[in-house]
Amino acid sequence: MRVLGIDPGSTVTGYGVVEKRRGRVRLIDSGCVRTNSKTEMGERLRIIHAGLAEVLGRHELDAVAIEAIFKHKSSTSALTLGQARGVALLAAAQAGFVAHSYNPMTVKRSIGAHGRADKHAIRRMVNMLLGEEVPGPLDASDAVAIAITHCAHARSTELGRLA
Repeated sequence: MRVLGIDPGSTVTGYGVVEKRRGRVRLIDSGCVRTNSKTEMGERLRIIHAGLAEVLGRHELDAVAIEAIFKHKSSTSALTLGQARGVALLAAAQAGFVAHSYNPMTVKRSIGAHGRADKHAIRRMVNMLLGEEVPGPLDASDAVAIAITHCAHARSTELGRLA
């Protein structure tokens, strides 16, 4: 099973592709789609969508997983994050996938981190699970953690393609 994990953000959207085979998970690709916070929001969303569409087109995938929004510091930041998440969901749907959502607590528990684990702790756990370093910013390792979570929770028959 090959899964794309997405950690949506309005300035940095992380992505990670992992493959689970015979009970082992290995890293295929990871990185980020970056935007400038001074750029108009519509243009930032276009860049995020185009970047994720390119990643979706570059890999043969079985599923897409994305971080769910369950609470945020302010309504403004939640709305901005929701817009980035929306274009990520659109990119997945256009590629033929139903994106599976996982809340941050489920992701942390799935990789063996505690509930208050920060991005650095998540990166350490992901690196230990993979047996290698995830290159790039912390948002990339968060996305890899989301992909690993889907590998742990999905049934092999439930891959996530649209009909």
